[in-house]
Amino acid sequence: MWLKPEEVLLKNAFKLWVTEKDNEYFVLQRRRGYGEGGGGLTGLLVGTLDTVLDSTSKVAPFRILHHTPDSQVSWSIACGVTKEEIVQHWDWLQKNIMRTLSVFDSSEDITSFVQGKIRGLIAEEGKTSLVLEDDPEKFREALLRFEKWFELPPEEKLVTYYSCSYWKGKVPCQGWLYLSTNFMCFYSYFLGAEVKLVISWDEVWRLEKTSNVILTESIHVLAHREDHYFSMLLHLNETFVIMEQLADYSIKRLFDKESFEREPALSDPLQITKRGLEAHARSEQFRTFFRLPKEENLLEVHESFLWVPFCHFNTLGKICLSENYLCFASQDGSQCHVIIPMREVVNVEKPDSSSRALTVCVRGKRALRFSEVRDYQRLANTIRSRCGISASPQHSASSEGIRGECQSLINHFDDNPEDVTLMVGQKDSSKAVSTEALMTVFHPQDVENLDPKMLKEKMKEQSWNIHFSEYGRGTSMFFTKKTRDLIVRGVPEALRGELWMLFSGAVNDMATHPGYYTELVEQSLGTSTLATDEIERDLHRSLPEHPAFQSDTGISALRRVLTAYAYRNPKIGYCQAMNILTSVLLLYAKEEEAFWLLVAVCERMLPDYFNRRIIGALVDQAVFEDLIRENLPQLVEHMTDLSFFSSVSLSWFLTLFISVLPIESAVNVVDCFFYDGIKAILQLGLAVLDYNMEALISCSDDAEAVTILNKFFDNVTNKDSPLPPTVQQASVSNNDKASHISVDISELIREAYEKYGNIRSEEVESSRKRNKLYVIQTLEDTTKQNVIRVVSQEVRFNVSQLDELYNLFKRQHFLSCYGTMKSPALLHHDPSLAYLEQYQLGFQQFSVLFSLLEPWAFCTTKSTLSLWISRLIDENQDGLVNFKEFCCALDTLYSGSFTNKLKFLFKLHLPPAFTGSPLHVKEQRIQHFIPVTEDSSHLSRLAAFDLPEDGVIRKSPERGRGKVDLQAYLKQWQNEILKKEETIKDLPRINQTQFIQFSKTLYNIFHGDPEEETLYRAVAHVTSLLLRMEEVGRRLQEPSSPSESKKPASSSSSSSTTATAAAAESSTEEASTTPESSDTASSHNSQDAGADLSETDWSFSFEQVLASLLNEPSIVTFFERPVDVHTKLGQARVAQLKLKASK
Repeated sequence: MWLKPEEVLLKNAFKLWVTEKDNEYFVLQRRRGYGEGGGGLTGLLVGTLDTVLDSTSKVAPFRILHHTPDSQVSWSIACGVTKEEIVQHWDWLQKNIMRTLSVFDSSEDITSFVQGKIRGLIAEEGKTSLVLEDDPEKFREALLRFEKWFELPPEEKLVTYYSCSYWKGKVPCQGWLYLSTNFMCFYSYFLGAEVKLVISWDEVWRLEKTSNVILTESIHVLAHREDHYFSMLLHLNETFVIMEQLADYSIKRLFDKESFEREPALSDPLQITKRGLEAHARSEQFRTFFRLPKEENLLEVHESFLWVPFCHFNTLGKICLSENYLCFASQDGSQCHVIIPMREVVNVEKPDSSSRALTVCVRGKRALRFSEVRDYQRLANTIRSRCGISASPQHSASSEGIRGECQSLINHFDDNPEDVTLMVGQKDSSKAVSTEALMTVFHPQDVENLDPKMLKEKMKEQSWNIHFSEYGRGTSMFFTKKTRDLIVRGVPEALRGELWMLFSGAVNDMATHPGYYTELVEQSLGTSTLATDEIERDLHRSLPEHPAFQSDTGISALRRVLTAYAYRNPKIGYCQAMNILTSVLLLYAKEEEAFWLLVAVCERMLPDYFNRRIIGALVDQAVFEDLIRENLPQLVEHMTDLSFFSSVSLSWFLTLFISVLPIESAVNVVDCFFYDGIKAILQLGLAVLDYNMEALISCSDDAEAVTILNKFFDNVTNKDSPLPPTVQQASVSNNDKASHISVDISELIREAYEKYGNIRSEEVESSRKRNKLYVIQTLEDTTKQNVIRVVSQEVRFNVSQLDELYNLFKRQHFLSCYGTMKSPALLHHDPSLAYLEQYQLGFQQFSVLFSLLEPWAFCTTKSTLSLWISRLIDENQDGLVNFKEFCCALDTLYSGSFTNKLKFLFKLHLPPAFTGSPLHVKEQRIQHFIPVTEDSSHLSRLAAFDLPEDGVIRKSPERGRGKVDLQAYLKQWQNEILKKEETIKDLPRINQTQFIQFSKTLYNIFHGDPEEETLYRAVAHVTSLLLRMEEVGRRLQEPSSPSESKKPASSSSSSSTTATAAAAESSTEEASTTPESSDTASSHNSQDAGADLSETDWSFSFEQVLASLLNEPSIVTFFERPVDVHTKLGQARVAQLKLKASK
């Protein structure tokens, strides 16, 4: 490998290098301790020094130096892992450089020329793969060490590396941590003791920063039920963020494809870089904080001051710019932030160059003034170009007028901030199916009603109007502490829908997708799917006590919104709890607004909540448990098992407390949720437990605790609610009310913010990532246990062996997924399928894994026999083998009786294994149908999966679409129940072509065995015996005329004996054919045999073959020889990754 030229002051410092070749300008050297003799103690010391100092010499013990006769300084220009590699570089220098150097007059010119040439070679090599790395030269050297030490697959992408200590027991090992796309690796070498660790990200259960007495700060990794600690990291936080990103990336890509498909930035595992991961993390944090669509990416960040007119001062913060939004967040504790969609920007002015300021004018006669922006001119130009201001004729024509208007607005802000004229953002809802919120239809406000509750409601509205006049209204409103205070006190009924749209970011989604909802409604209504069936079943269960959902108006609106969303997002389709949430949204928002609010909740604010495994809810429950441990230690001491709170709080998270609180109280919780996100739900959950602390501590069992919490929720009221009793949910009886003190929801929320408002959203997101690893791995472990429980009833492997087999099977599945997003195995993985079908292997993956676990040698026919075996055990003939099919086959070959093993081999040479449809045709069809492009229509995607003769995996239909064929499922189950055990009499007879191949297979199985010669003779004896038996039987069945029958019989015997002998002699040569060529050859052989032997068609039954082989003790002993399963599994575990790397 060519290296960036670096100075070497002493060519042989401390005699660490031995010169192998030299000339006038170059020296080839070998590192002492490598090569001949090993170097003894010197070799140990040199190896330790190289590892600790991260020297390239550890893995590249050969180097080439450039020097000139009149200089004491040398330059390292190349290194090599092997002598052959470095000699190749040496020869290139001799051939291409040495002759040219003679024309230079000075040493400086020679050195300059050599350095330039080497840098050119390096630049040419690194044009593609290393262009995005921060320091390509150092990275090339690290990549060399990574590839040499860990022998991972060649496509494995190294992301970054760090120096650190790994604690092996109580002893720290100083070495290097390498982080790649799919693996976390560590290497250390100290005085001959080598420590090498390789952990794949999909095996990580926990990843967290820890500290204790010994380790002040370290990173804890839990994998394989073992704890690993890494400390002494120079940039620990940076390292942890990269590790967290890679683990999350792997989990999403391999286990949680639904959420990963929405992140195109990480779609190619081979293009992942440290810089890309850091940018992705920043964009993710940016979108979460400002509630922006998933498509937005953080492009630029500028530090600046923003003039806040209502406070008369400049607040320090950062301008964050994305494709379609200009955002600002303060950093001085004022909790002020503002979001400006580019579509709202009218003009950008630079009024004062001395203060490096610019003014952004937005619709509604508003302007925001940013000052002390370091690169304010470039920022202004960027905003203009993104808004299309410079290209718009109307803007250019009236630029002077706009400039004057902006300047007057700035002056007006300075003098009279309270008099700023504001305009409410108007939304075009003409295309919505229903243009009114249900609450305005079924409970219109009476303007003349002056009861205390309505007066208080009017006061709330007045408070918000004052807030709007000071802070703005609509998409570019300032969000401050005062905004949160108003939220905690309660949102007026009339403003609830508008503020929900604003706080959730749904207002931006709707503005950028005009007419989208109407089109969805038109396309989705009338369709019949699993989702629509479930929706129809739950429509009348959604707030049945509310008048709005006792009429067709509310039910129809709810049906349209839920059906449209199921059509939009078939991965989610429809889940229970969505109907409850949507019904509340429809009460306060117009129908189209309710749809976009549902999109914001399901796809941004509560990710992965509404799917089959409700991963998001389980993750937030784990976060809730962590917060309980941190904030409620008394409760933790009394109830050590916090899983009770997880089961109780599931409905809290899924329905945002709507299912447990009266509707008039629950909407206040929803107000806080749309403003603060999941943090508001966590805070309220802690407040509920804190309020009932004494009662919960005195509980004797879980049932009593559930009763206490249910009674508490029944007594939560909203004393300020203006809703009439007919709209409010029925509460508990008067007797129960007397025994339980009612709690006002506003007081409960205020207490939650006062006690637990210090919980930061960043900490919640970090805890979410940390717990997501554990939750998904727990679900995967549950899947494994269920699969093992089912399979253990049909095989003789014990539980630990099945556990190891499952790990190997799953790892083989993932090995084909590591380098690409388009691997068939990854495309076939579907968590919504039954446990046994979640991980399946195609032929290539099966062939590799079977070669590691096969009990016999199989000689050179591995690929051919693997093809036949995969066809034989693939019960539904979909081209994929599941874990149960795989284990049943191995169980037969490992522990089956002689008869069962022979029956398995016999069936390998019958259809569909030996003469069935070629598997490669099916694989081509799978490749043809599965990879659907993003812009394909839903109908084409549906057709791809539902074609009845496609030969592809029989997947369950997507939740949003695809009618379930219940009759087909019932018929399949009935066939499985009625399926009887196959007997030897049920097996068809084997013809001549199949018998010849059967004989070849036996010869290949015995190849390499100590008793090989004896076994060969036994097979030959059985073959000849069977042929003689067939000849005798044919003669007995022939016509009585001897003159006509003798000749065909003899020719039959002769041709059969010749064919069988030829098969025995050429088994080794013909066994090396590929699966495809084998199939072709087999078909040709059978055709030839049919042409030549049409008059002498003969065959053997399984009973004949079995009886003949039972007479050969050597063959019986061979097949009944026990297999050391434990050793076999251990060898496969070690060889699995290396086998992938060697390909």
